[in-house]
Amino acid sequence: MKLLFDETLPASFVRRLADVFPGSIHVRDVGLQASDDALIWAYAKTNGCIVVSKDSGYADRSVLYGPPPKVVGVRLGNCTAQAIADLLRRHSATLHTFAADQTAAFLPIA
Repeated sequence: MKLLFDETLPASFVRRLADVFPGSIHVRDVGLQASDDALIWAYAKTNGCIVVSKDSGYADRSVLYGPPPKVVGVRLGNCTAQAIADLLRRHSATLHTFAADQTAAFLPIA
C-alpha cells in the first residue's frame, strides 16, 4: 500500500511513517506541489496510490468517481503534525484493510 500525502500534510510524513507505510510519497516528491486536485487524483489513480488529505475535496471526488484511487480523510481540526502522524500510526491496520477492500472508496479517520 502506497500513500500519497497531499499538501495539507507535511512532506516529513514519508520518512516518519516509512516503517508502517513503506513506499509512500508526498506530492512534492513527484512535482505536484501546488497542483489542483484533479492532477493529484490522476497521478494517484495511475500510480496505485491512496490519497491522504485533510482536504474534503478528495472525499467529494471519491463519491463522484469511486475508486481508484482510494482516499483517506484525516478528520482532525487544528493540530500538530505529530498528532496526525500518531493518528495514522494508530489506524495502520484499518488503513491496510481499507486498501485491500476492492469496493471501498473513502475512509475518514479521527
